[in-house]
Amino acid sequence: MAIKPGRLGVGIVGAGRVGAVLGAALRGAGHAVVGVSAVSAESRERAELLLPGVPVLEIPQILERAELVLLAVPDDALPELVSGLAKTGAWQVGQLVAHTSGRYGTSVLAPVKLAGGIPLALHPAMTFTGMSLDLTRLLDCTFGITADPAMLPIAQALVVEMGAEPVVIAEADRVLYHASLAHSANHLVTLVAQATQILGDIGVDAPNQMLGPLLRAALENALASGESALTGPVARGDAGTVGAHSQALREHALDTGSGDILDAYLAMSAATAARAARRGLLSADSFLAVQAALGTDDGGLTGPASTI
Repeated sequence: MAIKPGRLGVGIVGAGRVGAVLGAALRGAGHAVVGVSAVSAESRERAELLLPGVPVLEIPQILERAELVLLAVPDDALPELVSGLAKTGAWQVGQLVAHTSGRYGTSVLAPVKLAGGIPLALHPAMTFTGMSLDLTRLLDCTFGITADPAMLPIAQALVVEMGAEPVVIAEADRVLYHASLAHSANHLVTLVAQATQILGDIGVDAPNQMLGPLLRAALENALASGESALTGPVARGDAGTVGAHSQALREHALDTGSGDILDAYLAMSAATAARAARRGLLSADSFLAVQAALGTDDGGLTGPASTI
């Protein structure tokens, strides 16, 4: 089966941030979006903005019309949606069915395959705003794709048509793959929010202006040089500074009730020290001194942070 640009009728199930943007990208590549499901007012507005002229339909209607169905729904909702539609006989022979979940490969689409459809997993490794600027970001984006070997060219072609780069992820590795992305992107947001809160609490008027250049440089250096780019008191073995940080954050947690910031600092500092020691960037003595300053033993938290 060959992909013919401009000849596939695409149905979008879920006009969330991801579904609407990918639908617009496929439309821009020449495919015809034949319908989109949108329940909330926000989803309908997003569909109107990114997919103007595309009818908002019920899911069974979309499946009747579409040669390619894109399931852009939350991870936990995907299995029930797929199996529920299978019970109604909605899946069609030869129909391409792709989901955008990072967690799952194609096994979650087993009912589709049983009905004669072609299951694909196409997960964009990117955060979405649900606005048109995401279409530009797709050009620097990679997709984690999973499919039966004979169907991989189809998945790869769809991703390339959207302007992105496909990377094959084995079915058995999907959860670890997704954990890696969530650990980096999601926790980065939490980290920035925590740092912003601390600066705001001490009276800095524009924390984002202070943090922006530092964080951009750190991210660029880490992506370019890996852990060789590591700097700061933990990497230098400045145990006194690490201890001062820990104490100040304990006091801050007591004053503000923000124990999560202390927990995160202790956990990430312990992890940073352990990785630096394994790479020979931190001597054994310095590693032990940093552990002591953090109140840790073998890298584990022993302090009262979680109870604050």
